[in-house]
Amino acid sequence: MTHAGSTTDYDAVVVGGGPTGATTAGLLAQAGHRVLVLERERFPRFHIGESMITGMLSVIEQLGLTERLDAMGFERKYGISLVWGRERGLWSVSFREAGAYEYSYHVHRDRFDELLLDRAAELGCVVEQEATVREAIVVDGRVTGVRYTKDGELREATARIVVDASGQARTIARRFTEVDWNGQLRNLAIGRYYTGCKRMEGDAHGNIMVEKVGNDDGWFWGIPLGESLLSVGYVAPTEDIRLEGLDHAELFEKKLAQTTYMRDLLAPGTPSSDFRTSRDWSYMSREFYGPGWVTVGDASCFIDPLLSSGVCLGMLCAVPLAQAIGIYLKDPGQEERVFSRYAAGSRDFAEAILDYVLFFYDQQRDREDYFERAAAIANSEVFRSPRKGFVALISGIAGMGPIFTMEETGTSETGTSEAGVSAADVPSAGEALAAPGGL
Repeated sequence: MTHAGSTTDYDAVVVGGGPTGATTAGLLAQAGHRVLVLERERFPRFHIGESMITGMLSVIEQLGLTERLDAMGFERKYGISLVWGRERGLWSVSFREAGAYEYSYHVHRDRFDELLLDRAAELGCVVEQEATVREAIVVDGRVTGVRYTKDGELREATARIVVDASGQARTIARRFTEVDWNGQLRNLAIGRYYTGCKRMEGDAHGNIMVEKVGNDDGWFWGIPLGESLLSVGYVAPTEDIRLEGLDHAELFEKKLAQTTYMRDLLAPGTPSSDFRTSRDWSYMSREFYGPGWVTVGDASCFIDPLLSSGVCLGMLCAVPLAQAIGIYLKDPGQEERVFSRYAAGSRDFAEAILDYVLFFYDQQRDREDYFERAAAIANSEVFRSPRKGFVALISGIAGMGPIFTMEETGTSETGTSEAGVSAADVPSAGEALAAPGGL
């Protein structure tokens, strides 16, 4: 996976080799840039199974991984089934109702993440695993590289841009900017695997199941990772969990007993892993970039996991970031313009998802309310019915359009500018948000 070499100066250093970092690095290398990826862990490494939405498939295609991903045998995800809203009955939507993709995947993240990082190396990135970034190198107020430890040695790598894709650790960004926490979405997730479970029937066989618990703010996910294997988790406000006064296992079982469909799916199953927890506190970084550094994915923001948007948001934002970096490397005078445009578009995209998640948590709404609000965000003039707008938004295929429009029609294979941009060529953040069809 790692390309050997003595080079310590790069066009870009990417901190973090997860899906967002590997995608950013791979796209940059695909465009001919010299890229170093520094990943703290050794892949494959455990990460709870995750349900992907179709919006990220355009990026998978761009990386040339469609056939490989399909060949990995992951469960296909055709839509989502919910017990949600005022009516509390089971209802479902399918991806094929809006957009070019009929299905996405429920993935084992250890294998999915390794696929992307391997691809970054294949495309020419130098990938260093078990490499812990200690600090940014700053010269005259500008980040010019990083110091990191590898095999017990302190090393340095310099670059024209450092990309923080380190997730919630925010390894580089935390030195330069703060985050604003969303007080309404301070949640804790408790999850484990079950084997021998039942499956949804009919067209919903491959759907993710999301079920609200009673009248409180908690909810369950159920992600099929094989014919009888489910990744199951309970998500609720941290304060509510604290007030319950139960340990994680007791709380999980108590809340599971209050469900209808999730309890039925798990009835014949048996746990096959210990409980794992993660803190799903939603936040937004105050700054997405500065002199010599830029953030992407969870290093920029984290949105509640309700709509399975995390990996998709990060991978989609990696595309305009790679475009911005390509333009900047060709013409350093464009630095402020392209990174401010990238930041505005990414922030608007994330804020649209956040606003919708907060709206969706309102259990006094019925599904038509959810559909109409989503269609307004997704651009109802394109998606002819509120239901299609809802599917487009939760699929990740609407909400973020191209941030950069090139002066010339000729572009590289990754869409990186061959000429630079002018103010007239770069859509406003509002235009970027409203443009349908993803990237």
